[in-house]
Amino acid sequence: MSTFENYQLAKAQYEKLGIDVDEALNHLKQVPISIHCWQGDDISGFEINQQALSGGIDVTGNYPGKARTPEELRGDLEKALSLIPGKHRVNLHAIYAETNGQVVERDKLEPKHFKKWVEWAKRHGLGLDFNPTLFSHPMAADGLTLSHPNKETQEFWIRHVLACRKIGEYFGRELGTPALTNIWVPDGYKDIPSDRLTPRRRLKESLDKIFSVQMDEKYNVDAVESKLFGIGSEAYVVGSHEFYLGYALKNNKLCLLDTGHFHPTEVVSNKISAMLLFSDQLALHVSRPVRWDSDHVIILDDELREIGLEIVRNDALNKVRIGLDFFDASINRVAAWTIGTRNMIKSLLYALLTPNHYLRDLQEKGNFTERLALMEELKTYPFGAIWDYYCEEMKVPTGMAWFDEVNKYEAAVLSKRD
Repeated sequence: MSTFENYQLAKAQYEKLGIDVDEALNHLKQVPISIHCWQGDDISGFEINQQALSGGIDVTGNYPGKARTPEELRGDLEKALSLIPGKHRVNLHAIYAETNGQVVERDKLEPKHFKKWVEWAKRHGLGLDFNPTLFSHPMAADGLTLSHPNKETQEFWIRHVLACRKIGEYFGRELGTPALTNIWVPDGYKDIPSDRLTPRRRLKESLDKIFSVQMDEKYNVDAVESKLFGIGSEAYVVGSHEFYLGYALKNNKLCLLDTGHFHPTEVVSNKISAMLLFSDQLALHVSRPVRWDSDHVIILDDELREIGLEIVRNDALNKVRIGLDFFDASINRVAAWTIGTRNMIKSLLYALLTPNHYLRDLQEKGNFTERLALMEELKTYPFGAIWDYYCEEMKVPTGMAWFDEVNKYEAAVLSKRD
């Protein structure tokens, strides 16, 4: 049977549950995923005075074909995007500036250092998002940045974040879609601190100073990202979830939830509905923690499906800005982007093909037996046939055909790199 014939049969089955499959696919087409550039080069960036990774971040593996230049990285992204259905965004870090061979300190970065990224995004109809890079730098070597007790160091990082917000605003103005500029800092202590309050007070003061400079929210949207612990900050992280949740709510900023930044028994899916009651929008960085914040490529597991369901069932497709944040150097990097992004989209499709209103009514009526039975039956519904049809309609490969494309690209391009 053809892809379309399989689709028609599957569609009929979902329609018996009251699902408008065509409407679901139309909704899905409108949802952009912000794809992180740093999977393609193992968070190396292009600084002339490049530093080793620090700030509790590590990338393991030595699969050949890592991008070495901006042109290679953009080419690899183009290949991945050609295998992913829909129109999406690309997320950059400050270390991906192009400075024409000149050393430009991070607090001196300007929009002009990202002009080629903007020109590339325009050609491909992409939005851009942005992140200050407050790690892998001599002035972050002791694990503190915006909360640093040394005023000169603290001010350096304040200037860096301000510069990045201006770059985010530039992205939004040039591309006609607001950039999400997200602040994450590695600040913390390896062992039990004797004073938790003072570093948090300094972080708050730094953020207050950063946000006292107004940016046009038509072009730049600010977000703050928490973390539970990291390598070198096992006992205490200054920017905890409670800190940033309070700060975001009080100062009308987006709170960004990274799915790897919580205790292993916590899940981000359970936080989405609670936060949407008090915030007009929130943001996600989706990764897959294995025992800790290991940033594995996301798979279509229970938690990813639940994240998709929480976004869709709460009518939040236009309220939750979805970004990805994983990095694996042990596998083909273009394949990693493709697998992870396709899985994120699959989770949203799965949710759009779920009779969420009917399931809600069952719960309100106390009919937990039918609720459980139907939720389990849906797991074996012909979701794959709908997905294949969607991919075909969006002119990207179906099934494992995308992997054949990656293998060809590896042979023709990636294998030629040193």
